[in-house]
Amino acid sequence: MSDNEPAGVAARRAAMRLLDAVLRQGLPLEAALGNATAGIDRADDRAFARAIAAEVLRRLPDLDALIDSHTAKKLPHDAKARFALRIALAQALALGTPPHAAIATVLPLMDGGPRRLVHGVFGAAMRAGATLPGQPALPRPVEKRWRKAWKQDMVDAARAAIAAPPPVDLTLRDPAATAEWTERLGGVSLTPGHVRLARGGAIADLPGFADGQWWVQDIAASLPARVAGAGEGHSALDLCAAPGGKTMQLAAAGWQVTATDLSAPRLERLRENLARTGLAAEVRQADVMAEEPRPVFDAVLLDAPCSATGIFRRHPDVLHRATDRAIAGFAEQQAAMLRQAAGWVKPGGTLIYAVCSLEPAEGEMVADGFAAEQGFARDPIRPEELPEGIVPGGAGRVRVLPGALAEQGGADGFFVARFRRG
Repeated sequence: MSDNEPAGVAARRAAMRLLDAVLRQGLPLEAALGNATAGIDRADDRAFARAIAAEVLRRLPDLDALIDSHTAKKLPHDAKARFALRIALAQALALGTPPHAAIATVLPLMDGGPRRLVHGVFGAAMRAGATLPGQPALPRPVEKRWRKAWKQDMVDAARAAIAAPPPVDLTLRDPAATAEWTERLGGVSLTPGHVRLARGGAIADLPGFADGQWWVQDIAASLPARVAGAGEGHSALDLCAAPGGKTMQLAAAGWQVTATDLSAPRLERLRENLARTGLAAEVRQADVMAEEPRPVFDAVLLDAPCSATGIFRRHPDVLHRATDRAIAGFAEQQAAMLRQAAGWVKPGGTLIYAVCSLEPAEGEMVADGFAAEQGFARDPIRPEELPEGIVPGGAGRVRVLPGALAEQGGADGFFVARFRRG
């Protein structure tokens, strides 16, 4: 930060770097955060940079439409002036930043560029009483894809879901203590072992965090391990396990868990989570596709790498990175990993396949292909295994779409299928 640079400019500069990383380089927002905020000492400034970038991504089609309505000539999609206007308008119209502060902290980012244009477009929008719709528009390719797969009602529910960051879900180490922790934390519970909190406040400062009584995990993300049932000392393999939410669920349910992941930094987070909660698992760094499988586990859980479009409420950047080509690539990878995972399941054992994706190509189609070519039978998930308000489909699989649990604050998009080896 320059000595002559106005306060707050560094956070906006970091937000612009984040948007460039997501929209031009195709990086996940969280992965870009460290480099984009390097040199910013204050945690609140780093958090604000992320909040600005996330809000721009949450409302990008509407912000661009607003900008285009106030320019005589359409700015290029990747023009620096468009990025600056997105940041200024998102602050003024969605984050509650006073307009004069929103524009004053963005103009220095132009570095000799068309400051007058940015100032003029922003001023014109403010004088015209510009607003953003209560339900943001989805990126056009996403809306088209989801309307084809799930119909208009799902699209409408997705627009409502992305309008604001979701509540915080906690999974409890001891489901028998649900009433106690719901009261202590001032939340609500939607099912045993779960507490939902309003957003706000530092998670690590809440009662029960330091001594590992719970961990953050969306209720939809808890479903794959929930349908594994009680472990009763049997063996379970959690593939692609980090940062460990499902590993901890399985361990708390009595499974003897082996957790593997390819990423060493993510495995370190898993180990930290296990240490905090006092739960036990064998942790191994491994490439699922590089090891020779043999049937040694009573249950195998594969929460496979995917486009992650199901977590768009918390991570709106996924909608701008999930191209048709990327989805097809993930689906091919998932099918190969599911076939590989099947080799670790003992006769009579359980195989659970899950993805946090809203794309049928990554959920239903992969599961259908596996069922047709492997010696596994579908093991339908029963309604009583699931939280109230989430129901299995006709094939006994679970597809959580936007709109599920809407009155209680919603849930991430998810797909879960269960198989049993003959």
